[in-house]
Amino acid sequence: MNDQRERQENLIIIGGGPAGYTAALYAARAELEPLVIEGFQWGGQLQNTTDVENYPGYPEGIMGPEMMNEFRAQAERFGTRFITDDVTELKLSDGGVHEITVGKDTFRTRAVILAMGAEPKRLGIPGEMELQGKGVSTCGVCDGAFFKGEDVAVIGGGDSAMEDSIFVSKFAEKLTSVHRRDEYRASQIMEDRARSKENIEFLTPYVPKEFVAGDDGKIAKLALEHAETGEPKEIEVGAAFVAIGHTPRSELVEGQVEVDEEGYVRVEEPSTKTNLEGVFAVGDLVDNTYRQAVTAAGTGCKGALDAEWYLRDLPGPAPEEHWGTQTGEIIEAVETAGS
Repeated sequence: MNDQRERQENLIIIGGGPAGYTAALYAARAELEPLVIEGFQWGGQLQNTTDVENYPGYPEGIMGPEMMNEFRAQAERFGTRFITDDVTELKLSDGGVHEITVGKDTFRTRAVILAMGAEPKRLGIPGEMELQGKGVSTCGVCDGAFFKGEDVAVIGGGDSAMEDSIFVSKFAEKLTSVHRRDEYRASQIMEDRARSKENIEFLTPYVPKEFVAGDDGKIAKLALEHAETGEPKEIEVGAAFVAIGHTPRSELVEGQVEVDEEGYVRVEEPSTKTNLEGVFAVGDLVDNTYRQAVTAAGTGCKGALDAEWYLRDLPGPAPEEHWGTQTGEIIEAVETAGS
């Protein structure tokens, strides 16, 4: 047998949110013994979310971090292994072996599921991070119902801002749509729908300057400045939703897999296949429309099934016959089939 010894895996999943953990659960139950490189910020955006009331199976609601712990534990129960570190380099092939580097360690695998997610864009103003979960939110669909009967603001000028405004207006007493320009960049039909809501007021052109906390530590006011005159203005709010878009975490794979003009990884819908054989993408990394935990989990399921079928159909021995079963296990290089 060849003296070369190396680390090799059936399947590596990069990312640890609802999509990555669901993919791991399905892959582990299929006995692929997946390795999840979940990153330091494991759990995805739900690690920064308080109450989750719209995920099926939790009738009383659940805290975001607690839900991610349960997702992770369920995947671990069936044999998923985890590395709580960030990928530093990724070399993808087209139907061959992929190399994933974490610090000084390099792992080789025949299949990869990309589940790095996306990050909401931030305003970068005082109070934004401090009041996250205390009235400041980046998801109106997720959190709007918590502020029934209150005055709220939605910040942004695109379709996402209009979508959030329309949804949150169902619960709010009054909603102020704040945009830094007089003209919105949302599609006309979305803007028209928002303007048809009697409790939505449009405030332009104003630039948010600070989220101001009240005595209870929650948001109380939104400080603004007129974009042209510099005139300051404050509005009292019980919540503020930042809806200025998301940034997919695709920097690791740009130039290797196809991405769209916004950086979202392209897949061959309805599958999760990318343009490279053996490379699949799931969750918010590919989704610029829904961006919900339940839809991310659904694509994670699809990704695991796609990877399982891909590995099943590879020529040579079945994957479990020649891949390692423990993180960092040193195994002998695979001989060619029939030797």
